[in-house]
Amino acid sequence: MAEKRVYFFGGGKAEGNAKMKELLGGKGANLAEMTKLGVPVPPGFTIATKVCDEYYKNKGKWPKGLAEEIDRNITKLEKVMGAKLGDAERPLLVSVRSGAAVSMPGMMDTVLNLGLNDDVVEAIIKKTGNPRFAYDIYRRFIDMFGDVVMGCPHKYFEQVIDSAKKRAKVELDNELSAEQLKDVVEKYKNVYKKHVGKLFPQDGRTQLTHAINAVIGSWMVDRAVKYRQLNNITGLLGTAVNVQAMVFGNMGADCATGVCFTRNPSTGKKEFYGEFLTNAQGEDVVAGIRTPMPLKKMSRVMPKPYKQLTALMTKLEKHYKDMQDMEFTIQQGKLYILQTRTGKRTAEAAVKVAVDMVSEKLITKRQAVMRITPEQLDRLLHPHFDPKAARKVIAKGLPASPGAAVGQVVFDAGTAEQWRKKGKKVILVRIETSPEDIGGMDAAVGILTARGGMTSHAAVVARGMGKCCVAGVAALNINYKAGTINIGKLTVKQGDYLSLDGSTGEIMAGRLATVEPTMSGSFGKFLRICDSIRKLGVRTNADTPQDAKRARDFGAEGIGLCRTEHMFFEGERIWPVRQMILAADDYALMLESLGAAGSQKEKKAVEKKYAVVKKRFEGALKKLLPYQRSDFEGIFNAMAGLPVTIRLLDPPLHEFLPHDKSNQAQMAKRLGVKPAVVKTKVEQLHEFNPMLGHRGCRLAITYPAIYRMQARAIIEAALNARKAGKIVLPEIMIPLVGKVAELKQVKDEIVDEIETVFKQRKTKIKYMIGTMIEVPRAALTADEIATEADFFSFGTNDLTQMAMGFSRDDAGKFLAEYVNKGIYAADPFQKLDQAGVGKLVEMGTKLGRKTRKQLKVGICGEHGGEPDSIDFCHRVGMNYVSCSPFRVPIARLAAAQAAVK
Repeated sequence: MAEKRVYFFGGGKAEGNAKMKELLGGKGANLAEMTKLGVPVPPGFTIATKVCDEYYKNKGKWPKGLAEEIDRNITKLEKVMGAKLGDAERPLLVSVRSGAAVSMPGMMDTVLNLGLNDDVVEAIIKKTGNPRFAYDIYRRFIDMFGDVVMGCPHKYFEQVIDSAKKRAKVELDNELSAEQLKDVVEKYKNVYKKHVGKLFPQDGRTQLTHAINAVIGSWMVDRAVKYRQLNNITGLLGTAVNVQAMVFGNMGADCATGVCFTRNPSTGKKEFYGEFLTNAQGEDVVAGIRTPMPLKKMSRVMPKPYKQLTALMTKLEKHYKDMQDMEFTIQQGKLYILQTRTGKRTAEAAVKVAVDMVSEKLITKRQAVMRITPEQLDRLLHPHFDPKAARKVIAKGLPASPGAAVGQVVFDAGTAEQWRKKGKKVILVRIETSPEDIGGMDAAVGILTARGGMTSHAAVVARGMGKCCVAGVAALNINYKAGTINIGKLTVKQGDYLSLDGSTGEIMAGRLATVEPTMSGSFGKFLRICDSIRKLGVRTNADTPQDAKRARDFGAEGIGLCRTEHMFFEGERIWPVRQMILAADDYALMLESLGAAGSQKEKKAVEKKYAVVKKRFEGALKKLLPYQRSDFEGIFNAMAGLPVTIRLLDPPLHEFLPHDKSNQAQMAKRLGVKPAVVKTKVEQLHEFNPMLGHRGCRLAITYPAIYRMQARAIIEAALNARKAGKIVLPEIMIPLVGKVAELKQVKDEIVDEIETVFKQRKTKIKYMIGTMIEVPRAALTADEIATEADFFSFGTNDLTQMAMGFSRDDAGKFLAEYVNKGIYAADPFQKLDQAGVGKLVEMGTKLGRKTRKQLKVGICGEHGGEPDSIDFCHRVGMNYVSCSPFRVPIARLAAAQAAVK
């Protein structure tokens, strides 16, 4: 039996269903499903996605038997419709549309009105008595077939109809008479012949074959490839091809076409939302040539079809349990649904819809969690315009996609992409966007168009990308050649700044101030749903009370990494740090000599010899102590009641010294030494590979007083915060441990200092001492290290660097090539290498808990905020992840999704 590649739908029956998206594409699967549900869908058939795959593998040839299978389905369609393709008496017209398993709005090709020829047009005139309608659909077909199928650019057809409108002294296409359109048709044929080199084809089957090939061919056009790259769409066989009987919204005043959503795709509000045009075809709505009317107005213009449409919208949303994006046509008062799909929506709308549908008991909490992508949530964490800022509104359009965008004006996609590479933020300004603009739309922070409505190409794509968009600003007079926008007397040039408010549709001159987002409303409710499902804790990486507070507002359950070295660079405190470094070598010699001294007399002699060195080194630490104590106290207060993991000094000492001559001279003058002393110290501290050098716990082995000072500052701050009524949970983390003996020696010094503080303050507080697992040897001997550690925190930035042999400072020069060539699926510093580095993490966790069953384990590298890495952390049984404050909500979502999976 021949392999089935074509699936019919019509007459209340269908060979496919909604679960067959991989094979039939989203559009084909839903057309079949709606047919079975009794929705009025024009009949047709779907050519499976595997044909697209076979087409490319066969170098542009159809698989054996496909032509015959298509013929059988055309015959079936002709029978259902009581019409025939190419027949002059009972003509059948069809549309040919794309439809991949994942929606790619506007990225691939469509051909409408296929089957028209000179004889069929005359038959339609005779049958309908409406010559204007016949010539209108014929000129549309020649234009679309010529452009999409045969590569004759649309602009040449556009020039013809623009000239016709100019001669007729009208503005819109639908104002041209039948005779004028008949003339346009003849001129379109001439354009076609000139650019294609052949007469326009009159045979319906020939037209269909070419159209099917064009739709399959559009799978690999630049815009479609780029869209898949931008949206990380992989693993698909290709596009399906949907051949469907035409219905017409342009036969007269009782006809219409439109796009509708079961909820507002910008805000998520539960309301029927969309646009329509009377006496028009579908491309008129999205192309922005005519300004559509809001869907609500249809209740007055066409009350009966409106009532039917809204009933179907409710029915389909309940059936699919998600917001639907639907296309419809009304032909002489009769409603047809041309497609339904899961609606693209803004991040704000996605969250509200998910939360509302849980409340409506349409979906479960677990389903809601899987409806939102981490990327969508990330968009909600970006700033919006400060409501207190003065607005110089220069024009207003439709609020097509919400958000705040401030950038420099550019007029084409190529410039937008080039300027982004230079680090510039741009606003892409177009009369109307087209699929070819996809790269520029991605590069821009905001999109502004003179034409188009709420369901135009610009609006739909911008919402899908999470970009701010203002559309249909009629006041804009855009001159591409001059690179200007004229708005009344105001002229805006390329490079000038504009501010767009995608929530109000307002355009402001200049740069408007923005404010940080908040976690209220649906956003907060959604994250609480996530919290009710996830198993992983979510902490933050924060070095200041301000960061700690922000992260707590975002739902952080503690601090997983507080980097103490960042505190040393603030204000005047860098000077005692530098004073300490200058005295460090001599201080180390003093400690070594004291250790070697046999008698009390010898020890006194050593102390006398190094008295000045001791004063300088320990004096510097005494100056730093109150700074550190104050820093930690502020963080403990901000995180009261939650654990705070403080990493002791990690970087090599040379990072605190100036490396240029002028700043070295300034340091020498400030500290009362010769410039040569500073220069020599910088040279002494130079390391060929500082990331593997004298840093982390290695510094504490040489200079134990540094970690002693920090431990004292942490415990004194904790006691002060507790005295002020705060619950404090300090966790002291020792970095870069590779051997248990290192950890024990450093830990003993810290514990001794803490016990001294307890005796001095005559009180105690609970604390933990753990280590960062970032040296591969530590992961391999984690069972030994766990004998001394209360907790592990995997520092996967350094662990990746050491395990993979990549310098994270230099690997960026070539890692992109590794990813492009498929050697690694992603940059291992951005997404955890689970197969390699992940094995060390998993091994370290298992070995550590073999020794200490209740060992607390977390991650604090950049991977702690990356969704796939968080999923891995959940699977290996970690207690928490830690990430930057703005990644905390994303980590809460990713942890919940990991639990659902």
